[in-house]
Amino acid sequence: MSTAQGPSTKYEALRSRIEADIRSGLSAGDALPSERQLMETYQVSRMTARHAMSLLVEDGLVYRVQGSGTFVKDPSSISKSLVLTSFSQDITARGMVPGSSSQILERVEADAEVASDLELSPGAPVTFIQRVRTADGSPMCLERVWVPADLLPAELGSGPIGSLYEILVRLGAIPSVAEQTLKATTLNSSDAAMLGVAAHSAALLVSRVTSTSDGRPIERARSLYRADRYDFRMTVRRRQPA
Repeated sequence: MSTAQGPSTKYEALRSRIEADIRSGLSAGDALPSERQLMETYQVSRMTARHAMSLLVEDGLVYRVQGSGTFVKDPSSISKSLVLTSFSQDITARGMVPGSSSQILERVEADAEVASDLELSPGAPVTFIQRVRTADGSPMCLERVWVPADLLPAELGSGPIGSLYEILVRLGAIPSVAEQTLKATTLNSSDAAMLGVAAHSAALLVSRVTSTSDGRPIERARSLYRADRYDFRMTVRRRQPA
């Protein structure tokens, strides 16, 4: 890479070089060189190395795990916007078949955190659902959900539940708004096994409380998404001066 190149040309050239390496032999989950290694190998500045990696992240070719590095992303991964949609809707919109496995469906008593989120009394009955969500049969997300028992019966049949939001709509509880947080995390051995990845693999923890248009909480969810298969996209705008 010639030192005569301008700054933009240098990071674009480095980005192209790394993409070529990815496409010529690297597999999903493989680690990429660190910024320091890129600086030494290609004789570029840290800013150039960082900018090139950021472009690859934006293009959906790689993903970052804080404290661990940058890794090749699975090309069949799913990008989700921040519009309130169900997992089934996200997967169907991408031409894939949504499914579930390892399903648990039972009536439990709300602990203090669940009761607070759903605005119930501690010990109130709730329906608990745990399942692995799949796309074309491949595990994507480990979902744990609590719903007030008066809205969702614990006796939904023996087969897979399908879209929870579609069930809630049919029962007259329409999901309208959600308070949601995203956090980078790693998977313990039990959760990793259910998602078919190695223990301590990177994941996204999405915590959500969904309410109806009149403000009643109807769903509390804690979902673990495989970081190599799922990402979240958002559009942000700068606030204009008054």
